[in-house]
Amino acid sequence: MGDPLLPPSPGPVLLYIDALKAGGAERITLQWAQWLQQAGLPVLLLTRHGPERDFYPLPAGLDRRVEPPEPRWLKALGWWGFPWRLLRLRRLLRQLSPCLALGITTLPAIKLLLVSAGLPWAVVVSERNYPPAKPPALPWRWLRRLTYPRAAAHLVQTRRTLAWLISTQAVPESRCHLVPNPIGWPLADFPPRIAPAALIPAGASLMLAVGTKPHQKGFDRLLAAFARLAPRHPSWHLVILGLDPASGSHRRAVADLVAQWKADPLLRQRVHLPGPVGNVADWYGACDLFVLSSRYEGFPNVLLEAMVSGCACLACACPTGPEEIVRHGQDGWLVPAEADAALLERELERLIDDPRLRRRLGSEARAVRQRYGEAAVREQFLAALKPLMP
Repeated sequence: MGDPLLPPSPGPVLLYIDALKAGGAERITLQWAQWLQQAGLPVLLLTRHGPERDFYPLPAGLDRRVEPPEPRWLKALGWWGFPWRLLRLRRLLRQLSPCLALGITTLPAIKLLLVSAGLPWAVVVSERNYPPAKPPALPWRWLRRLTYPRAAAHLVQTRRTLAWLISTQAVPESRCHLVPNPIGWPLADFPPRIAPAALIPAGASLMLAVGTKPHQKGFDRLLAAFARLAPRHPSWHLVILGLDPASGSHRRAVADLVAQWKADPLLRQRVHLPGPVGNVADWYGACDLFVLSSRYEGFPNVLLEAMVSGCACLACACPTGPEEIVRHGQDGWLVPAEADAALLERELERLIDDPRLRRRLGSEARAVRQRYGEAAVREQFLAALKPLMP
């Protein structure tokens, strides 16, 4: 049944992202696809990489296409083959004939804007992180500055990212729409599944962190902080979910973190790295303290998930996200963005030593469901797209 917010569509709404690997941008892409489907619109998901890189299951009925593999001659050209890659993508999009196209994350958004020039559909851009915190290579930054002002709309998660688009990318404020990440309930559950009891001894306390990008998530400083406090708190174990040694873009960072873990016998005994899991809700349910030690964020899904699950949460107040979600001392605990291992150790120990405070923070945290509930964010998302539909 169609949604009155959106008119009938003459073609599919296209969502373009690099892959469906584990990560917040990928999960939100699938959430948006579901909302558009529920609104009665045909939806087409286009990815550069195929199902071999997928982590999330596709929603029922979602049409998914993969860019054709590059011929050898094009691969051999490297960066010099970029114009030919754009021509191939433009040809593919003309065949797919979307009525509206969304580019999700920086590089897919830039490519989509370039290949859609002169074609009869609007392009929407969605940055999923705080762009200055992880700048792309210089040619991509030039192309971003050239193309972003041409986007019909920008869906941004935080006011700081909005201000950056206006001040550095010459994007008109009228084209920027604040659409934070939603939190749905109950949380999804899918394979692979690992039960907390399979790793954590009975009666032990669980400190939990979740993420796929070790450097961004600050897992190195979290490990260092845990190594300092663990001898004084023998009942506590740390679990970091999500790290995949086979992940191409983060393989080196994961290897460095594993080396840090292996170098300390205490960490090997009390820190667990089970990799990606689909039953993360079970882990939030078993968690005594959730930690977001990130150096930078967009709008962290895992923090929302932990809070709605009633976890006591400690988060670094990195450039965007946590400070807009957590009310310090009321429904979570914020520490400075530049916190080192010693500061993290001190603040973590404060919460470890005060179970009453943890219980109060966890109880209050559940109210995040009202502030970022799925129904309200869905309406914001659809309302931002409505003027762009043909």
